[in-house]
Amino acid sequence: MAELKIIFLKMIHHISSIFFKNNSIINNKEVILLYYKIIFYWRKFMLLLISPINREEALESIEGGADIVDVKNPKEGSLGANFPWVIREIRELTPKDKLVSATLGDVPYKPGTVSLAAMGAHVSGADYIKVGLYGTKDHDEAVEVMENVVKTVKDVSEDTIIVAAGYADAHRVGAVDPMEIPKVAKDAGCDLAMLDTAVKDGHTLFDYLDIDQLKVFVEEAHSYGLLTALAGSVKKDQLKPLHDIGCDVVGIRGAACIGGDRNTGKIHHTAVAELKELLDSF
Repeated sequence: MAELKIIFLKMIHHISSIFFKNNSIINNKEVILLYYKIIFYWRKFMLLLISPINREEALESIEGGADIVDVKNPKEGSLGANFPWVIREIRELTPKDKLVSATLGDVPYKPGTVSLAAMGAHVSGADYIKVGLYGTKDHDEAVEVMENVVKTVKDVSEDTIIVAAGYADAHRVGAVDPMEIPKVAKDAGCDLAMLDTAVKDGHTLFDYLDIDQLKVFVEEAHSYGLLTALAGSVKKDQLKPLHDIGCDVVGIRGAACIGGDRNTGKIHHTAVAELKELLDSF
């Protein structure tokens, strides 16, 4: 079923790009919204995004059944960016029916710099580009960064998924309020609104936002026709609550690593398979 979800996601963007290029009276966002409602809002499952740092971990993620292979570099932060050649290599070895995601980093309030990084991720083969809104202090700054990323990438690839990522613990780093992220994503023309944690010190997503607040986040994003992703040192016992509020994608690294440590551990296919089996049981 998860494979179908990814296929339909690609189909949505393909169809919308056809309408866009043909100047149809049905605008791009309306087509996306219609298909999202059909495929995602009626779904009974949540996609598993696993974040490898290299070829070896990517192969383990794929073998374990990850739906989205998310290339990142924890040494450079929560949403640390990896190198273009690593993204390219992982895209080449990943089956075409799986999305490859790339993080641009915990980015500063520098729209031009971030836009150029987004183009680099696209050229390297990323289907799904995440921007960590670390240096943006409010809604307007965040929208300025994201709308330029959207323009940069969508001008050359309408079907690439653009993700506005905020932080549940934004108050610790002075970033934009996490509950503003759905509106930021909508106003900037993104495809998906996401939350993670900025500081990786053992605290989880749920230490900063309770399930009712996360439900509000998901429902607001859905009301705008956006998808949602939630991450932040998420544990196995936290997956069912996220599924139940309608989260579309859950992002995991630590729980997929041997020993459960995102920095010192390594992703192993057995840990990924256990997570995938758990999600499929909901």
